Formats: sequence, C-alpha cells, structure tokens
Amino acid sequence: MEKKVNEITKQEHELEVTLTYDEIKPEIEEAYNKERKKISIDGFRKGKAPLHVIKKMYGESIEYQASETISNKKFWDIVDEDDLKPISTPKLIDINFVPGEKLSFKVRYEVKPEMDLKDYKGLEIEKPVLNVRDEDVEYELSRILKGHASYVEVDTIEDKCRFVANLQRINADGTPFEGSRTENLTVDLSEPTVNEDLIANSKGKKVGESFEFTFVDEHKHGEETHKEEYKYIIDVVKIEKVTYPEFDEDFVQKISNKQAKTIDEFKSQIKDNYQKYYESQSDQVFESSLLHQVVKNNEFTPPAGYVSFMLDRLVEIEKENAKKSKQQLPNDAKLKENLAQRAEWTAKWQIVLENLARIENISVDDADLEKLAEEEASKTGISVQKLIKYYKDSNRKESLLEDKVINFLIENTIVKKVDPSKQKEESDAKSEKKSAKKSTKTEDKKD
Repeated sequence: MEKKVNEITKQEHELEVTLTYDEIKPEIEEAYNKERKKISIDGFRKGKAPLHVIKKMYGESIEYQASETISNKKFWDIVDEDDLKPISTPKLIDINFVPGEKLSFKVRYEVKPEMDLKDYKGLEIEKPVLNVRDEDVEYELSRILKGHASYVEVDTIEDKCRFVANLQRINADGTPFEGSRTENLTVDLSEPTVNEDLIANSKGKKVGESFEFTFVDEHKHGEETHKEEYKYIIDVVKIEKVTYPEFDEDFVQKISNKQAKTIDEFKSQIKDNYQKYYESQSDQVFESSLLHQVVKNNEFTPPAGYVSFMLDRLVEIEKENAKKSKQQLPNDAKLKENLAQRAEWTAKWQIVLENLARIENISVDDADLEKLAEEEASKTGISVQKLIKYYKDSNRKESLLEDKVINFLIENTIVKKVDPSKQKEESDAKSEKKSAKKSTKTEDKKD
C-alpha cells in the first residue's frame, strides 16, 4: 500500500492511497459472498449460484460497487493507524479502480489548523463580586413559606391572593389580537414582578368577571428608548386565598431536616447557600469572559464543516435537554438559526484549545485518569478499573484536557474584581447625562 498526506490548506488535508488488487482481495471476495445471497439466476436456487457464474455475469458491477466501500474502510483504518484526526465528515473526491490490478483513491478532510497564538497570558479580566443581600434571604424565606402554604377558594380577589384566568391580548379597538390567548394562567399577586396595572384593576373582581390591564414594554436600542403598549383582557376563572405556615423553630427544624435549630441558624444557612451560588456564577462569568477574550485576540475563520458538525451536535443537545424537561422546541431550521453563532464560537474555541495545549505542553495521560478514578471511586463505590475503562470509552481525556487548559489560562490572568451594582449606577448616571445633553441640544435648536 502506498499512502501520502497532502496539505491542501492549513485547515484541509488530502489522503492519497494506492492498494494492489491482492491487498483488497479479501474485501472483494466478501462483497461477492454478500451479493451472491441476493442474486437469482435461472437454473439455480436464490443465493446458490456458483461464484464463477456470478463473477462472469456481475463481476465488474460488484467489484466497482465494492471499491467505494473498501476505500471508505481503508481510509478509517489509516486514520486510526496514523492518528490523522479529521474533524468533520471526510469527502471521497477521486477513486480509480482497475479490476485485477489496483485501487487508488483520494479523501479530503478538515483538520484543526496549527496556529501561532498570541495575547492569551497576562490579560486583565473583570470578575463580578456578588454579595448576599438581606433582600435575597427574605425572598428565599418567602419562597419557602409559599411552597408550604395552603390555599382556599374564595369569591373575591383580595391582597396577595392568587387567581386562575384566561388572558387575551386585544387591539386598540378592543378586538382580539389573533394568536395571543393563554388559557388557565395562574397569577400570584404576591410576586414582586406582577404588573402594577393588573394588581390595581383586579382588586374586588369575582369569579366569572373580566377586567382590562395595560403592560408597557420599555427597552433601549443604543441610546434610544423604545416603548410599546400591550392591552389585555382577563376572565377570572378561580380565586384562592393563601395561608402561610407559622414561621417558628418547629417549622425551621422540619424543613431543614433538623440541620438548623433556630430561625437565625436557618437564615445563616440560606445566606451561605446564596453566597456559594453567587461565587459559582461569578466564576462562570469570569471564565466565559476570559475564553471569549482569548478567542477574540486570535480571530480566524474556522473550517466550515467543523462548524456544521458543532451546530448539529448543539441541536441534538438542545433536543435531549428539552425531552428531559418536557419542553417544546422550535423546528430544526429555527434551532440552527438560534445556535449558529454559538456553534461558530465553539468551533473556534476547540481549535484554540488544542493549539494552547500543544504550545504550552499541556496533556492528559493515564495517570490523570487514574487519579480522577480514585477520587470518584471513594464517592461512588465503583471500582477504579471500571471508572478508568468508562473514562477511556467516553473520551474523558478531552474534557480533562480542557479543564487543564482553562486552569492554565486562569493562573496566567490578572483578575479585576468589580461590583456590578456600582457599575450599573455609573452606567445609569452616564445615560442620564447623555439624555440631558441631548435634550438641551434639542431645546437649543428649537429656540
């Protein structure tokens, strides 16, 4: 067998292979035996015709058909033997089969290009510092109490009760807005996000009665503020009054499984849990900002086939997640449109990741898998050997390598801690200043 890898571009390679007829003869014979079972020839039972008869009548067709199958198989054999690492579906671009003599073929495939990366060390990246507020604890307490509340049906909507309703958006003339009706919507008036106009207009309403309310959507496009008004009519179906349990030490011990004995201890636990959650979120925001900056500093166009592969994988993940949570998703075309940018960025990051590992000599070996298996075995009770086998079968090395590369980047990054609330205040102040200046200029022009 003769084989050669041609570099078409940094992102696309071509494998050129020539095999003698003797080298592919076992596969040719296998193709004959497979086709023999399907062929009917006069004078013989189906599948029982002698091979020499089949070869005489159908030999050329069977061998030409088999040559493409053999080319694909040999390509993947060479991929494994020579560690070629195609990153998307390869394309058989040329095949030349001469019966009794040879089989030549060429396959093109995309690869992760080698890159000279820059500006990935010494970056200054903002990390939000999120601290638990008293309001967070109080909100969590109210949520817990609500989860243990009891509800009794009543006739009239009162303060902080909940009701079930049919919601219909209407046009300015009072006619229904087509395709915008929601049945059996539960409205909890104790929630802080409930529309104020809805709260005011619902007071005193009874089951079977209707009322209107207006929702104003206000958002910005650059420095311009846009407002859009939505009108709705609500038909009240059912009203329920809420009764909360007594928030005392007995209740605290019950819901905490005796992990907290007093109200203060319980609040402290809530605060700790919130803080851990905030720190986790902060780490995620910081890590995401860092990776996006590294990719941005090394801008390039990733291989199109690899991006398409990533997009298909993201679509399947979304479908699986939706199936588990019993959510409805848009069709594949819409999903792909929504995930296109994410797929392109993911393809870029995976290429940058591999180049970072190469440049910085970061790798994962069996010792890393064994260490991880020992840690997991003590928690799960599964043997180290079984875990190592599972890691190898599921390509766990890839995720471990990514973890190592990300840790390397974090260790070589300057962390700039920021307070998001202060940033928002400063941003709002700047926006107000700009609006004021713009307003003054407009008035001057009028004068």
